[in-house]
Amino acid sequence: MTEDLAVAAPAPATVTDPRAGSFRVDAHHGEILQGVFADGGRLRRGLVTLPCPLYSTRATFLPTEDSGTTVRPAWRSKARRAADLTLARLGHPVPGGLLDITSDIPLCRGFGSSTADVTSAIGAVLAATGRRLSPAEVGALAVEAETASDSLMYGGRAVVFAHREGEPIEDLGELMPLAVLGFGTSPGGRGVDTLELTPARYTSWEIEAFRPLRGLLRRAVADGDAGLLGRVATASTLLNQRHLPVPGLDDILAVARAAGATGVQVAHSGDVAGLIFDAADAETPARLEFAAARLDVTETWQFATER
Repeated sequence: MTEDLAVAAPAPATVTDPRAGSFRVDAHHGEILQGVFADGGRLRRGLVTLPCPLYSTRATFLPTEDSGTTVRPAWRSKARRAADLTLARLGHPVPGGLLDITSDIPLCRGFGSSTADVTSAIGAVLAATGRRLSPAEVGALAVEAETASDSLMYGGRAVVFAHREGEPIEDLGELMPLAVLGFGTSPGGRGVDTLELTPARYTSWEIEAFRPLRGLLRRAVADGDAGLLGRVATASTLLNQRHLPVPGLDDILAVARAAGATGVQVAHSGDVAGLIFDAADAETPARLEFAAARLDVTETWQFATER
């Protein structure tokens, strides 16, 4: 059986048994907003990811009589741990299984490759066993498997997600259609060693700034206002500059203004960034072309948040 969070892709040729379950998860493109947010009388680290269907990961899980999960390729150890945790959460409906991971998501860039591995593995186990878990339950398992997780288990919804706790802080609603001109910010696209990054230590002023930004993003999603969403993303990008600086950010912001982009977003733990445009604007194709010709970067790509 097969369950998809996104558009289907061919399952691994090595797993053709009808007992196998398959699940696909799209990448993301960094964050619209990331910071610290008040929730129930305490402050929690949280983020809102930007969906990116350019890349995806598919996991296929074949139940076996062997104890525990064997993953291919073997280095996808977080996916294996996620599968084992899911089996334990379900009460071990099967002893173990063979987990195949196929992915075209670039590593160490901020596309959410690790969370895609983990979330697709959980989904594949659920598909193979005919069981269901809520996105919040999947999020909790994902964090247990990889310490910190993005909110890919919520699909195209804009969720303020406590990425180190695996819990939703606030579900803002369905994200409006956006067009994005993405690009790399490190020389040669070498990426960032995300495992070496320490959590940002925000000042009291920065923490205060996140409260109105969350409110503005809530309003933007409710109203389908891509312009307001872009301004929130730009503010979050500027706040992140002290923690993981984007080279040439002033020039990037200047191109965004000249091209009529609604804002600039970045991966707060990666090297990808994007100019955001309103997908419903008839001028957006021309704006994308204008911006791509003026950005002083070595690689660009375009995508829409909706397939």
